[in-house]
This record gives sequence, structure tokens and C-alpha cells, in this order.
Amino acid sequence: MHLRTFAVLAATSLAWAETGEKQARQAGSGFAAWDAAYSQASTALSKLSQQDKVNIVTGVGWNKGPCVGNTPAIGSIGYPQLCLQDGPLGIRFGGSVTAFTPGIQAASTWDVELIRQRGIYLGAEAKGVGVHVLLGPVAGALGKIPNGGRNWEGFGSDPYLTGIAMSETIEGIQSNGVQACAKHFILNEQETNRTMHELYLFPFADAVHSNVASVMCSYNKVNGTWACENDKIQNGLLKKELGFKGYVMSDWNAQHTTNGAANSGMDMTMPGSDFNGNTILWGPQLNTAVNNGQVSKARLDDMAKRILASWYVLKQNSGYPATNLKANVQGNHKENVRAVARDGIVLLKNDDDILPLKKPSKLAEGTDRGCNTGALGMGWGSGTTEYPYFVAPYDALKTRAQSDGTTINLLSSDSTSGVANAASGADAALVFITADSGEGYITVEGVTGDRPNLDPWHNGNQLVQAVAQANKNTIVVVHSTGPIILETILAQPGVKAVVWAGLPSQENDNALVDVLYGLVSPSGKLPYTIAKSESDYGTAVQRGGTNQFTEGLFIDYRHFDKNGIAPRYEFGFGLSYTNFTYSSLSITSTASSGPASGDTIPGGRSDLWDTVATVTAVVKNTGGVPGAEVSQLYISLPSSAPSSPPKQLRGFAKLKLAPGESKTATFILRRRDLSYWETGRQNWVVPSGSFGVVVGASSRDLRLNGKFDVS
Repeated sequence: MHLRTFAVLAATSLAWAETGEKQARQAGSGFAAWDAAYSQASTALSKLSQQDKVNIVTGVGWNKGPCVGNTPAIGSIGYPQLCLQDGPLGIRFGGSVTAFTPGIQAASTWDVELIRQRGIYLGAEAKGVGVHVLLGPVAGALGKIPNGGRNWEGFGSDPYLTGIAMSETIEGIQSNGVQACAKHFILNEQETNRTMHELYLFPFADAVHSNVASVMCSYNKVNGTWACENDKIQNGLLKKELGFKGYVMSDWNAQHTTNGAANSGMDMTMPGSDFNGNTILWGPQLNTAVNNGQVSKARLDDMAKRILASWYVLKQNSGYPATNLKANVQGNHKENVRAVARDGIVLLKNDDDILPLKKPSKLAEGTDRGCNTGALGMGWGSGTTEYPYFVAPYDALKTRAQSDGTTINLLSSDSTSGVANAASGADAALVFITADSGEGYITVEGVTGDRPNLDPWHNGNQLVQAVAQANKNTIVVVHSTGPIILETILAQPGVKAVVWAGLPSQENDNALVDVLYGLVSPSGKLPYTIAKSESDYGTAVQRGGTNQFTEGLFIDYRHFDKNGIAPRYEFGFGLSYTNFTYSSLSITSTASSGPASGDTIPGGRSDLWDTVATVTAVVKNTGGVPGAEVSQLYISLPSSAPSSPPKQLRGFAKLKLAPGESKTATFILRRRDLSYWETGRQNWVVPSGSFGVVVGASSRDLRLNGKFDVS
């Protein structure tokens, strides 16, 4: 977008227990709730004029209502002025709201309970201010290009991890009766059929299976046709193949024609005009098109019915608050912000166990003065919200230092002059560096959306070099919207630790202090790969032309694995202050080969969601402090399958363990987790043969190996 609960519909979703086991969660009447909502929508539709129906599907125009998107009220059925508002990390333009952590930080926790709680709190604040449709969460961009400007809004570069995070977030938001909006659907340019399904469509299937109320089509073209006017992706993939029951809205001003958008599956236009208020493609134009037979009356009915059904299925027709974006709805939600910020911190390097800090007598702190004035909590663009407060690095460190009797020397500049005086003689030196990005309608320090390279901003490498030369115990803290190349920093002998603090939002340094001082052991894991060289990724931002997606299925760790490229820090990597061992791998399977054959339900064929295998492993904390370990399950397809990644994430479990404690991680494999998309059959197929199973601490630190056969 250019400026940008749902217990009743949780259906048979997947809850993640402390053991990591996904258990069936039954809620209300499940998918049948849509049937009741459609019945209500049909009754309401019979009372509406054609003009009423057009009004339901057409925004009132840019900047003509209290929210970033608004539709007219329809008094005859008690339908309100619908309020659609950004966004994926909080209420944009809210007066007293929480700035939640971005999606990428939530993904770094690999903690589904925190992710779900984040979704619940997002939904609670949206309902509290009277927002009917919250524009999030984000599954596209998936992040195949490491310097993509908006990758930080989503959940990382793996479709399985993103899909689980989408599902948990949507169910959390909609548990409050707020409509979630999965975005941005889909891709950048041309794409192959198999890659579309196994990478980019995969997390949207999770969103639809969790009964997401709306989906936002994107600005780009797919196979030469604008996404919001693309019959194949909107009608073919989303509504028919995935069984999507809700409605498709345009991204803001992403519509290009009147008839093409309507006949190709788009159901609501936003904001209803261009940003100058001059170009209006629906409203009167849609009315004329229906009268002329260019858009059928049945299609208009379908558009309006989908929107009404989403309103009814979330029970927004009864007792929903009036819109008041200035309401104070923060509650205790900062607790989730701090927990996600803290548990999403990834410890990359910790030589000589320099961390946690142990009451140092003197600390030096050097800060990279980024566009967020010293520290970074989120990127820029429509996917942001205002901070109600921001805990800066110096503030929280000063509070802790005073209690320990520690002296802090602060150098609040990215200049290397004066570094030696500030850093020398200190027990340790903390250096904060950043790399920022965002949406392309804003240019920040010459950067228009996508990062031009993967270097830290503001001479970050040079600042670390200068500090590390003056202090042999330098700790580098990185706030970044995505991967940066760390080779220059890691080459400095004085750099003893690298703490990837990511995008922690308003509780920035409170969360960091928790980890630096050992109040908790770091437990975050990377949701993407950090390479040794930018060229190692094999993908890059294209300026103009058509993106052919020649890399196919092989992005991020899949690309590194296929091509034998050693990453600097692999997908799923993260250190702890304690140690973990793995043992006792067990595999049971009832899987059979062949194509999926179930009826279509929200999310695709019903049998794709059936449990067909279970994997367990025992994880033990063998260190001296409490910690949490994210055990990860990867599978490899049999040789009978077409060319596939060497391994693919298909399960994870975050276990909290006391010293000496063991727990069992349980991974439930669904039929879709063992399937590939066969273009010829246009269906998901489980191949026959031997499936490889590996469980470990990252995509490269694999501790246990096994296999099971499917005939």
C-alpha cells in the first residue's frame, strides 16, 4: 500500500505446545461458519440496490475518511462506514497505540506462542480503535532478494516458517473480531508454476486455511498482467484452488481498469481514487459497466457478498466499536513487544564468553546515528506506526550501569574521531550499527526503498574498525532490516561478540539489556542467511525489465545448499549462553504416494492438511544456565521427485529448558509437507521412495539423521 478473532474461524488449526507438538485446535464450527455468514450476506444482498452494492465494493477516495481506506455506510442493512487501516505492526496514525515488533523480529523468535500473542494484541488494539480491517500480516515479499526494501514487514525467506507465522498471526488478530488482510498477493514478475506453488503461494495457503477475511493484491505484474487484474492468480489460484472465501482488495491505487479488475477477481478497490482524487475506476464507472453488461450483475453480487460475508463471519454486525483512532488501547501490550524483541535477538559470535556482561567497571558506547537517531526499531513506509516511546541504547544501559556501579563513556556519533579516547581503557566497548530500508515512495539518505548494497549505513564498518583497534573486547550490536555483510567487522581481532538485535521497536534497549547482562539466554535464530558476499545470494534487485525468477525454488539457504556455498551464518543459526544436545530420533509414518484427492476447503485440498508422519527427538540442556533451543526439522524428497532443494524446513519446536533438563520435540508432518507441485497434473503429489529427515540447531548444524519410506 502506498501510504499505507477469531475463535469461530480457527477451524482445525495447529496449536504448538511447549513440547513443540502441533495439536489440533477445534474452535466453534470451523469452516462451516462461512456457510452461515454467506447465508446472512445473501439475505442482506436481497435488500440492496445496485448502487448500494457498488458502494460496498468502492472506496470513498483518498483522504476522504478517518482511515487510510473507507467505504460508505449502507443504512438499510446496518452496514457501517468500513475502516481499513495499516498495518502489520500496529495502528498507523493511532494516537495512543503500541508499536509492535516487525514481522521479521517475530519470526526470529521462532516462538509460535509469542507470535500468536502478538497477533491477539494487534487485533485487540485494532478493535479498540474501531478498525474493521487491519492491513496485515505480510507474506509477500517473501524475501528472495536480501536487500528488498520491505522484507522486514514479513517473516523471512522460508515459506514454511512464513506460513506458520501467517497462520498464528491471522488467528490471533481475528480472535478479536477484526478482519485480517494477507498481503501482498503475489510475486514480482514472471514465474514458473512449480515455484509459484512451493515458494510464494505456500504461505498464502496457510493464511486461507486460517480463514483470513481478505487478501490484498499487489502492484506488480504476473506473467505480463497486473496482479489486481490477473484472472489466473485471483480466480484460479486464490479462489478456486485455495478455496478462499473472503474478498480481494486492491493495494492502494493498484487498479488499472474498470472491467478487467472486476472480471478477473478483484472485489474491492482501495482507496477508491488515485492519490490526487482525479482517477476513479469503479463507483459510477462500475455502475455503467454493469448496466452495459461488461461486468455481470452476478459478478457484482459476488463481490459484495464476499465483503459482507467477511463482515458477518467476524460478527462485526453486532456491538462493534465506532472508529476512534485516538483511543488509548495500549494495555499491557508492551510486554509482548519486549518479549519478542528480546527472544528475537540472535547471538552470532561470542568469543571468550565475553557475554553476558559481568558488572564491568567501565563501558564505552559508540552509536551509529541512523535515520532513527542512533538505533533502529523498524523500517520505513506504510507498514510502520508511531512509537509511543522509544527506549534508546544509552538510556537502558545507563540504568543498568548505575545499579552495577559501571561508568559509561558515550560517543554518540558515527565519526571515527575521538573513538580511541572513548573506547580505550574500558572493560568492553559496545558499537551500534544499522542498515535501513522501506517502501519506495519515500527516499531516505538517497535510498529509495531497496537497499543499494548490504553494507551497514553511516560508515558502520569503519566505526567498528576504529573501536576494535582501541578496545580488544568490542561487542557489535546490529539493528538491520535484513542481512548485511559482516566480513570487515569479523576480520577485526578486537571484535569478540556480534549481537544481531534486528528490529526491536519501542522496547529496543530494554530487550537488549536483558540479553547482554544474562537476565535471559539469547534464543533467537536467523530467519534468513547471512552470506560472506552479496553475490553469494544469486538474486538482486532489478531496475526495470522483467524478473524471470530463473533461480526457481532455490532462494536463500536452498540456493546455498544446492550450490555448495558456505554462508557466514546460515538460516536458523543462533548461539546461546548454554549448550544443548540432541538424541533419540524417532519417525513414524502412514504416508502413501500419489496426488492429493480431497475436496477443496479453505487452504486447498482437504487431505493436504492431514497428519501423515510424526518425528520426535530429545533435546537436553547440558549447560549451567536456563535457555531455550529451537530444534529444526528438515526433509529431503526421494529421488523419484523432480529436482528439489537438498533440504526444506518442515518443522520447528522451541523448548525452554532448565540446566540438566530434557524435553521431547515433536514434529507433525502434514501431507503438504511431503508433497511437490506437479505441473502436468496441476496437483500436489507425494513421491514414492525414501524421505530424508534431519533434526538440528540450524540448517547446517544437523545433529540427527534418519529416513522413512513411502511406497
